[in-house]
Amino acid sequence: MTPISPVLTPVEPASMEADLPDYVRELEHAAHYLPPPQREQLRRAWSIGAAAHAGQTRKSGEPYITHPVAVARVLADQGLDVETLVAAILHDTLEDTPLTPESITTEFGTTVTELVDGVTKLDKLQFRDRQEANAESFRKMLLAMSRDLRVILIKLADRLHNMRTLGAQSVEARSRIASETLEIYAPIAQRLGMNLIKAELQDLGFRALHPWRHAVLEKRIRTQPVMRRESMVQIEAQLAQKLAKEKLQHRLISRVKSPWSIYSKMRAEHKSFTQVMDVFGFRIVVGSVADCYHALGVVHAAYKPLDARFRDFIAIPKANGYQSLHTVLFGPYGSPIEVQIRTEDMDLIAERGIAAHWSYKHGGDMPSRAQSRAQGWITSLVESQRATGSSLEFLENVKVDLFPDEVYLFTPKGDILSLPRNATALDFAYAVHTDVGNHAVAARVDGKLVPLRSKLSSGQRVEIITAKASAPKPQWLEFVVSGKARTSIRQQLKQLEHEDAVQLGHRMLDRALEALATSLERVPAQRMDAFLAEHRYPRLEALLADIALGNRMPQQVAQALTREATAKSKKRAAPPPMPRGEDKILITGAERGVISFAQCCLPIPGDEIMGYHTTGKGIVVHRLDCPNVAEYSKSPDRWVNIGWDREVSGDFPTAMRIELDNRPGALAQVAAAIAEAESNIDRLEYIERDTNVSAIRFQIEVRDRKHIAEVMRRVRRLKVVLGVQRI
Repeated sequence: MTPISPVLTPVEPASMEADLPDYVRELEHAAHYLPPPQREQLRRAWSIGAAAHAGQTRKSGEPYITHPVAVARVLADQGLDVETLVAAILHDTLEDTPLTPESITTEFGTTVTELVDGVTKLDKLQFRDRQEANAESFRKMLLAMSRDLRVILIKLADRLHNMRTLGAQSVEARSRIASETLEIYAPIAQRLGMNLIKAELQDLGFRALHPWRHAVLEKRIRTQPVMRRESMVQIEAQLAQKLAKEKLQHRLISRVKSPWSIYSKMRAEHKSFTQVMDVFGFRIVVGSVADCYHALGVVHAAYKPLDARFRDFIAIPKANGYQSLHTVLFGPYGSPIEVQIRTEDMDLIAERGIAAHWSYKHGGDMPSRAQSRAQGWITSLVESQRATGSSLEFLENVKVDLFPDEVYLFTPKGDILSLPRNATALDFAYAVHTDVGNHAVAARVDGKLVPLRSKLSSGQRVEIITAKASAPKPQWLEFVVSGKARTSIRQQLKQLEHEDAVQLGHRMLDRALEALATSLERVPAQRMDAFLAEHRYPRLEALLADIALGNRMPQQVAQALTREATAKSKKRAAPPPMPRGEDKILITGAERGVISFAQCCLPIPGDEIMGYHTTGKGIVVHRLDCPNVAEYSKSPDRWVNIGWDREVSGDFPTAMRIELDNRPGALAQVAAAIAEAESNIDRLEYIERDTNVSAIRFQIEVRDRKHIAEVMRRVRRLKVVLGVQRI
């Protein structure tokens, strides 16, 4: 590319004055704080930019140069320095025109060239959505900001003007750009403390994404009841009078919520429009920090404060440098009054954030607190980047807090996943892939091994450890928060329950057929198909699952499937109970959904057991010495002869009655002894209690009879224990 010589030809200001477009005059008016020589540079930049973009138009049909000049005006409204404004006017020239960096440097210096180059590189980043924003894109953006924070200011102003003129875009483009603005650029503006730009980006994004909702809320805000407006004036007058009596120089501003802030609060807090709007908001701006606390005392004397609603962001500023006192008062009309109190400097920083550093008022000599914090944040990222070998490693160290309602996490390969706040490692596993979640056993978070229930924080690097034999457990539903994880776990549990039910039903039907001197394999296919069709089972597996769940008795099905069934079915005689010999159905205790353990006797591996076939529940396991077994023997057709398999794993609930001295620390000693025996206490309850002795029921988890025997031995050794017995 070669320089455009006509662009760099000096133009006399006097000859330009008459032909100066209105948009340039508006820029100069907004930049009134600059001295005349610097305003002259703005005209020069416009002249060069207009020539470079000659013939180019926007989708609206306007000359393209109107856009970069409008971007510069946004920044002039923020009080930015002349270098930033010139760079804004020229920010599209390097990519879209033949203008060279050397030409810009010759005319305006290296700083402007570096700013233009930084914005040009930033423009190449394509953020389709949060999930697809990759490590290299974030690295470029953060490093461009680290070299000069004004780069991101120009980019934010560019985005703001594009949002203001979004109407010329197609419906699809409007939706994409609005989503990108709400998800990427508005949070960046918030992180940098630029609340004015953030608020406008959010509102414009909301209007473009949900025009009908925005219009309804905007109309409701405009047509507030007269009574509310009068109430607002009354409160404002009372506060102003109280502050004036204390001789406090102040500015009192009533705050009006934007459609986006109302919409966000309605969704987040599940409130109606009336509930959200039923809050009066005021800002008090005073001269000094001491005056802030003085004013706080005045408003608390005027109206009673709500307990636990006071926040001191002056003593402890927010991460973006924001400082203010926040309090909520009981209003005279039954509505809360939200009050913010801050100094003029704090107010400037609250609205402009890091932009306040370059404003004419501050002169740009000393960095503002917001700018210092932002620069410190960026500097720490740069140091992290230098210490790592790749963009992926770099992003592992970035604690991303741009999205306050979500946690922002990284896979070992550097991919970025967003999850709801309070998400656990198991939520992350399912976000990676359903199969990863189904087979997860543990996780490594920032290199440390943690359980799947561990909650995650933004910026952490998460690696999921899987095992082929692992499968979802019902307890997982207690600590996942994402919809995908919940749906996947439920679906998989249902599938596993069905598989277990089919296997158990197969064994039960086999036993019933063996009692009739046949087997499932010897049942003629035609007879089986006829039985399935008669009872409307789509396949054999459905019948077997129904048997396991107690919806069909295996003996009756066996009779129907044998040749003798035709004659005997009319008599409907109850079959004898199954033999209690070695011909047992062996269980592991892990059969999901079809095996449960009775709460009346709490059987554990090693106990002599029996099963009772219950409709809809499957087999309920009891100890043979359970008092209820005598009642179940009256229904021999529902009696299931079962025993423990050789391979039994897991923890099973059981209970002990422990009598102990009623002295301080006795209960803690018992709990410690149970823990030392590698058992967990599920719950406990007092059975009897007097001045000297307490009888307590402990429900614990054990592996088998040997394990509970070890627990009881350890508990008996304690001097405070008077007796132990299994319930």
